[in-house]
Amino acid sequence: MMEIGSDSRKKGIARKGPSEAELAALRRDCRVTYYRASGPGGQHRNKTSTAVRLQHLPTGILDTAADTRSQHRNRLNALIRLWMRLRALARKRKPRKKTRISRAARTRNLAAKKKQSWKKTLRKKPSREEE
Repeated sequence: MMEIGSDSRKKGIARKGPSEAELAALRRDCRVTYYRASGPGGQHRNKTSTAVRLQHLPTGILDTAADTRSQHRNRLNALIRLWMRLRALARKRKPRKKTRISRAARTRNLAAKKKQSWKKTLRKKPSREEE
């Protein structure tokens, strides 16, 4: 199998892909089936079973790869995609922030508006009838 991110560790860059050990552990948890891919590619693609279907047994998630004519590359692509989907499922979601204004806050806002309105009416010139 190819090593993902091997050069990134040498340069001190944070890697984004899974390690070899993570991929090996993930492969042990999967059922791997190979089938013939369809589409363009000619005789090589039509006669060989290069497409890969991975089923993660603990969760039941399926991932298929028929991107290339290489079974090896398709298996690696499917494993990486499955690893990314499992990481996304395991990620803890942030709690939702409430956006609705409470009743008390709404009444405070209305009271402040009424107070401002009253100040504006006091600034007006008195009408002829009030004199």
